[in-house]
Amino acid sequence: QVQLVESGGGLVQAGDSLTLSCAASGRAFRLYGMAWFRQPPGKEREFVAAINRSGEATYFAESLKGRFTISRDNTKNTVDLHMTTLKPEDTAVYYCARNYRGSGWSDSASYEYWGQGTQVTVSS
Repeated sequence: QVQLVESGGGLVQAGDSLTLSCAASGRAFRLYGMAWFRQPPGKEREFVAAINRSGEATYFAESLKGRFTISRDNTKNTVDLHMTTLKPEDTAVYYCARNYRGSGWSDSASYEYWGQGTQVTVSS
């Protein structure tokens, strides 16, 4: 019943900025924290950023702090990932997910629903 749909991916050049959006179905969106993960080609899925249910707390992978930000709009059931100064190593499929624990932000086991992903490719 819960459906998450990512959008906004595409091909960009190194140094560019890009914003991804995740649209969630259902009326309980505002009760759950959300996150973005990514999977580079040939590599394992990794944590990117998370935001609590109210939007008042955010969490980031250490290597991405200051370069990526996350936000949500509970009136629209959306969560966005704003990426700046993109690098070729940011190339990946980006996924949004819903957190059911209210904790364990970087742990994929804390997330119960996942979107299908959107491709981001950064050229050098």
